[in-house]
Amino acid sequence: MIILVINGPNLNMLGKRDPNIYGSETYDDLIKKIKRKADELSLEVYFFQSNHEGAIVDRIQEALTDGTDGLIINPGAYTHYSYAIRDALEILDIPKIEVHISDIDNREEFRRYSVITEVCDVKIAGKGTDGYTEALEIIGRSLG
Repeated sequence: MIILVINGPNLNMLGKRDPNIYGSETYDDLIKKIKRKADELSLEVYFFQSNHEGAIVDRIQEALTDGTDGLIINPGAYTHYSYAIRDALEILDIPKIEVHISDIDNREEFRRYSVITEVCDVKIAGKGTDGYTEALEIIGRSLG
């Protein structure tokens, strides 16, 4: 089973962003953590990170035909206003999980609303990078 992990703007800056909110793990640490969990669950995982909305939309659309079985997405700031990403996700008929390292529901007012949530099967927020491994477990069970 092939799982695609998409990370949006500034996720590549993990380890440099506010550690009180995002922890001290780097983006490379996150990738390694996800790969270890994927191996444990016998899942094949691919990664895509972009700071550009259109590139994220293009990659989601590619998942329609490239054999992707499940999707984990942290759209970063696009969570709160990207109807383009939301509409692309809505087209995909595979398990989709929205992940946020911080607890967006208890942060600044503008971060509390997600246009993505209603087109995903599950939302995981506030569990640090462990939210990604939890998402893998959920997708593994749903596809298993």
